[in-house]
Amino acid sequence: MSTFSGISTALSSLIAQRQAINVAAQNLANVNTVGYTRQRANMVAAAGTDTAAFFSRTDGVGNGVRINSIDRLADAFVDARLRSATGSAGYLMSRAQAYVTLESSFGEGSGAKDALSAQLGQMWNAWQEAANNPAEASNKAVLLTQSQQVVDKLHTLSQSISTQWKNTHSSVSNMVDQVNSTAASIADLNAKILALQANGQPAGELQDLRDQLITQLSDSVGATTSTRPDGQIDVMVGGNALVSGNRVSQLSLSGATTYAEAAAGTGITLQWSDHPSVPVALTGGAVAGHLSTLAPATDGGILASAGAQLDAVAMKLMNDVNALHQTAVTVGGSAGGAFFSGTSAADIRLVVTDPADVAVADPAIGGYDGTIGLAISRLATAPGGADDLWGRLVVDTGSRTAAAISSATVAEQARSSIESEQIAGASVDADEETVNLMTFQRAYQAAARVMTTIDEILDTLINRMAV
Repeated sequence: MSTFSGISTALSSLIAQRQAINVAAQNLANVNTVGYTRQRANMVAAAGTDTAAFFSRTDGVGNGVRINSIDRLADAFVDARLRSATGSAGYLMSRAQAYVTLESSFGEGSGAKDALSAQLGQMWNAWQEAANNPAEASNKAVLLTQSQQVVDKLHTLSQSISTQWKNTHSSVSNMVDQVNSTAASIADLNAKILALQANGQPAGELQDLRDQLITQLSDSVGATTSTRPDGQIDVMVGGNALVSGNRVSQLSLSGATTYAEAAAGTGITLQWSDHPSVPVALTGGAVAGHLSTLAPATDGGILASAGAQLDAVAMKLMNDVNALHQTAVTVGGSAGGAFFSGTSAADIRLVVTDPADVAVADPAIGGYDGTIGLAISRLATAPGGADDLWGRLVVDTGSRTAAAISSATVAEQARSSIESEQIAGASVDADEETVNLMTFQRAYQAAARVMTTIDEILDTLINRMAV
């Protein structure tokens, strides 16, 4: 071994310790950077050289130290668990939000005077007052006013469901556009990371950004990943590749674009833009939750199902009141006709507009009788009546809302727990990095001292021998 080999050994330590100091400094610089994954310099002893030189000799000492790799301290297993939990939480949270908004639009809070149940009660009371004094036109005028308020409330409730459907559709459309944009960014990062690694350059920061974008896709569409041997990541949605290396497959929406179409049974699906006939079978994510909200009633759509039940309330009200009103007569002896008309909650209307046309009397008794009017007022407590159907809808929506909130809360807690585990393993510990920095600094100083010592030895050997 050469006399100068000690200088090479000390130099290798200086280089390795300096690189390790740079890594620690990079970690400390990003101690508050969201999404940054700490890095660690791995050192290995440099093996001795195998030489067949005739005069070569070795003292049995190695050739120092070198940096074998600079690793990102990310746990692929924890990352995969977080993405799965994020997809589930995104799906359940979107459904919970849909139920909360729907329940809020019903307005059936404690003591709400403008709630449909309260207005139905006021209308039935008005029927009773009109039946108690058939000759009093003012009572019948109040009845028409209360009935119109019920009709207006049904219109409002139907419109609120339609508006929520429209807003949800707009939201999911924007999400799909964002998914396509994010997927394109991931494909671009795949290409850049591959190029950097091929040139021996660090790509940890780009990998951090790519992981954050993939987590966003997990929240949106329940994305999963597959890592290639060259470091690129393929992103899968519904078992098919959304991102494959540096290539992207775009997503698009098809089907119903209005609530009326969904209510009529037209579905809305997510599909591959380059294969329109192939639907995307989502297994999680907010987009899947929104699509389940927008689905037709036959597919369990949250809004269409609620709308169908609201229409059933309106039609039951119309049919029951009309059936009795058409058998009654007015004070003047005219036969009562239809009181309401329409085909749904959105278009139900009040046919009778003149108090004189309100019929409450049994024709067998006479115009001043109120038998039929009292029978109509008793519809308030009729099993399977409009009030009963509305109460069932409110209770069912409330219970589903509570269940959805509970499920979403549990899923979010699970996601948060896994995220905390990920952060604990991947985030920077300032105290630890400071200790590492001091350790590498001491090692650097020691290597420098070795270099100085060998320099002094060589100076004595070269300049002072035989003096």
